Amino acid sequence: MSTDKTTSWAYCEAYATDDETAYRARERSLALRLDPVTPATAALLTVLAASSRPATVVEVGTGAGVSGLSLLRGMPSNSVLTTIDTDIRALRAARDTFREAGFETKRTRTISGAASLVLPRLTENSYDMVFLDADLANTAEYVIEGARLLRRGGMLIVNDALHQDRVSQPAHRDEDTVIMRDVVRTLRGEERLASTLLPTGTGVLLAVRR
Repeated sequence: MSTDKTTSWAYCEAYATDDETAYRARERSLALRLDPVTPATAALLTVLAASSRPATVVEVGTGAGVSGLSLLRGMPSNSVLTTIDTDIRALRAARDTFREAGFETKRTRTISGAASLVLPRLTENSYDMVFLDADLANTAEYVIEGARLLRRGGMLIVNDALHQDRVSQPAHRDEDTVIMRDVVRTLRGEERLASTLLPTGTGVLLAVRR
């Protein structure tokens, strides 16, 4: 078996493409100097949401709505996405994205504030999916809160889990890489969660509450 996955990885990344609405959301991201999920990660989010059919989803790190749009496209028509960000401009851009995509305002709840303050106020065991794509410095805290929010069978998704391919290289010891490496290690050893790590985009860590 070949050990060089570079070509296969590039092929998989190129498989997914943006439609016009997603493309405009990416343009908004660039204008705000935000780094959205890759098209491959966006497609993965849609597939995960479509397969698990979550009624309630929490997103940390709204951005301009690229990831939220992807989640909504897979979620059932009566589901609700709660998305949290500290950047009011980003939340406004995300609302524009959701509106352009044709989603009713009742399908989304945008919350302006620090996730470290908002997440503890959300009800325990009440959400079917939690997607984390925010500041790496607080990711370990978000993971703990995210797992607390999940119902049994609920899914936790952590973006940038390989942190620009640094996590897999022990020589990289910068603070953000060490934090994400510890998060990956912690979730692998958590008995309440079944987890796996995917190389999609900048790395996606999936965990399901048993």
